[in-house]
Amino acid sequence: MKTLFNNYLDSFKGLSSEVWWLSFITLINRAGTMVIPFLSIYLTEDLGLSLSNVAWIMTCFGLGSVVGTWLGGKLTDTLGYYKIMVFSLLLTGFLFIGLQYLTTFKDLCIGVFILTLFADMFRPAMFVALSAYSKPENKTRSVTLIRLAINLGFSAGPALGGLIIVSLGYAGLFWVDGITCIAATVLLIKVLNPKKAKVQDDIINNNPESAYKDIPFIIFCFALILFGLVFFQYFSAMPIYYRQVHVLTEIEVGLLLGSNGLLIFLFEMPLIKWLETKSFSKIGLILFGAILTGLSFLVLILSNWVGVIIIGMFLATLGEMIAFPFANAFAMERAKKGNQGEFMALYAMSFSVASIFAHNAGLQFAEGIGFNNTWGIMTALSTLCVVLLLGLKLYMKAKK
Repeated sequence: MKTLFNNYLDSFKGLSSEVWWLSFITLINRAGTMVIPFLSIYLTEDLGLSLSNVAWIMTCFGLGSVVGTWLGGKLTDTLGYYKIMVFSLLLTGFLFIGLQYLTTFKDLCIGVFILTLFADMFRPAMFVALSAYSKPENKTRSVTLIRLAINLGFSAGPALGGLIIVSLGYAGLFWVDGITCIAATVLLIKVLNPKKAKVQDDIINNNPESAYKDIPFIIFCFALILFGLVFFQYFSAMPIYYRQVHVLTEIEVGLLLGSNGLLIFLFEMPLIKWLETKSFSKIGLILFGAILTGLSFLVLILSNWVGVIIIGMFLATLGEMIAFPFANAFAMERAKKGNQGEFMALYAMSFSVASIFAHNAGLQFAEGIGFNNTWGIMTALSTLCVVLLLGLKLYMKAKK
């Protein structure tokens, strides 16, 4: 047990202090975004909106994410990552607090769009900062540490969110979200001053290539859109599935969703370090992660036993642990060819584009054709994603 614990600690060695601070700031921020997993339940049960209306609100969520990510990438390349990170975090805090006062369908569409627009400007800026503060050989583990912070935040967030809803209602949830974003901004200003921080990989490219002309990267982004269409069901349709089909309470939904983050916190870093020592390609590992995520939906179709949702969550978590860190690392590696903000924005936009359609389609399908048929469609999309990644793997091998 002692050896296992020491190996776990060893997997964190060699990362810069700036990467650790970025991770801690991300932890504070993500622990506060506990509204997101409960948003579909809040809109249907607290505000009485139909699944169809919720689907369109979640589409606005995705549209805001696309615009915000694209704009964040452009501004990062012109103004720098630090200014964009501070601006995005601070404004998002106030927008979260204000969102609770919107109650009509139209106002919520506009409000959610604006919220995600400014919130997701943070993503490409954070990726560029992470790349700058990481040695080239540590980038995958640096990304993994950020993901650990995100998932530890999501692990604590839903569990705390369920308790806050029971004791204070949804209004308390919006206040906590906003305050934690503002707190993360204050910490960022205090500890990550670019004049004092030590840049470890300052990439200067005098003849940058456009991300939109990088064919393997475009194929990669299309595969991520398909992956996102499937994976994002865990943030919209899946909580309602847990609630309506398996009759879980808000606290039980929060604990089940939180188990995802807890498993990632405990096992992802050692797993990534072990995988890095093997001869697997990044694309091959992303492909395997997509297979596991598809299987997480397939098992839900095979049985109505309540335990199958735990099996599904485990498969989705394992798929996420493998796919996301290496997808991030692949994108950061390709970004050295051009403007980093543009590459990382296009990478992040893949998930934003997916979110435009994923939440809407999943909820519309669930209402129209039932959850089992919806999970069948997600399994098919996962298969298509795997085929596209396999094609990319063969294409890159042939190019070498």
